Amino acid sequence: MKTLLPPGWPRPKGYSNGISARGRMVFTAGVIGWDETERFVARDIPGQFRQVLSNTLAILAEDGAGPEHVVRMTWYITDRDAYAAALADIGAVYRELMGRHYPTMAVVQVAGLIERDALIEIETTAVVPE
Repeated sequence: MKTLLPPGWPRPKGYSNGISARGRMVFTAGVIGWDETERFVARDIPGQFRQVLSNTLAILAEDGAGPEHVVRMTWYITDRDAYAAALADIGAVYRELMGRHYPTMAVVQVAGLIERDALIEIETTAVVPE
């Protein structure tokens, strides 16, 4: 895996501009912050984000992938202001579960998610070297 950073560009904080990778690709669907019984334990973005990452890592582990293999994440959030207010907590959860590995990311505000109580949904792509 190689991080792509054109000369003279500032280093992005919390994500990468680009990544190239070779290997077996592993994809997740949009993962939300409910537990294995499809119940929302947390009602705030940091709590749901923790569950989203835990769920995502469990799915990736089913095919031998871990946080270090993640190359792309697309986040869908329902409230930009709540997200911005929780960035410190979100960052702490991210570093705890994902370490200092920063894939390419996009964060998109949406009008709502299919599961009414979901505040965040994330799709993930990982590439495991062969």
